[in-house]
Amino acid sequence: MHTASPQLTMGKAVVTLAPITMTHAEGPLPDGTDGQVWGAMHSAPTSVPGGLTGTSAGKDPRRLRLAIKPEYGGRSDFYTGQFSLRFRLLSPLLPQGCTIGTNQPVDFRMKRSGPSQWVSQDPPLIKFSAYDDTFAAPAAEHCGPLTAPLNARLGLPASSGNLMTYDATYTFRMYDHL
Repeated sequence: MHTASPQLTMGKAVVTLAPITMTHAEGPLPDGTDGQVWGAMHSAPTSVPGGLTGTSAGKDPRRLRLAIKPEYGGRSDFYTGQFSLRFRLLSPLLPQGCTIGTNQPVDFRMKRSGPSQWVSQDPPLIKFSAYDDTFAAPAAEHCGPLTAPLNARLGLPASSGNLMTYDATYTFRMYDHL
């Protein structure tokens, strides 16, 4: 299991996401190849500064608020640092299905920023940092009549200039100790 609080620059949006917790299993299979099993991902919404308009909220700040929530995008390979996320956009003025990466999730190819650091041996706790500055961010979809203005406000789609930094800690249990 690992936990991270990624910093995300995607288009014009710059946020420190609420902590993400991912559970997965990995290790050698009987034939000697590497195997992985996806478990689950949990996170909470994070407010996007400037809300829907990108400016101060004015008279009705609650209606114009905007939050982003990362969700598992269907792919993960923790041996190579590749995984996919969708980003649900939340606001009282947006339909529930408003998402960045609806049909084509955002694919990350994380690179280590330096060596891992053992924080504790018992229980095992390891810190690491990684980043991706090469991913493309698709446009938001299924946002109703606000789709075009929202994409303009967020600078989406954005093929370059995006960055995710990922400072994480992880712990594990060996199968023979479960």
